[in-house]
Amino acid sequence: MAAQQPNYTAYTVAKREGKDDFWIAIGAAFMHQDGDGYNIILQALPLDGKIVLRPVKAQTDEPQGSGEQQRTEAKPRPSTTRQRRS
Repeated sequence: MAAQQPNYTAYTVAKREGKDDFWIAIGAAFMHQDGDGYNIILQALPLDGKIVLRPVKAQTDEPQGSGEQQRTEAKPRPSTTRQRRS
């Protein structure tokens, strides 16, 4: 049996004065096989008690809405070492 993919990503949203809100992925929601509910798996708990569920998008898509930032995976940074010329 293949692993089930999540239907929603769970986020907590940190409000920042004078800046865009900071969206932090904290878990996922999986639909029950009968379609009548969800199992929500959290890796962290929000400090304010509010959880936002958004439909899962392709990894190349950005979350929709103003000020949202996806934080599910760290993107590799470009190398800071310089190549020497011979």
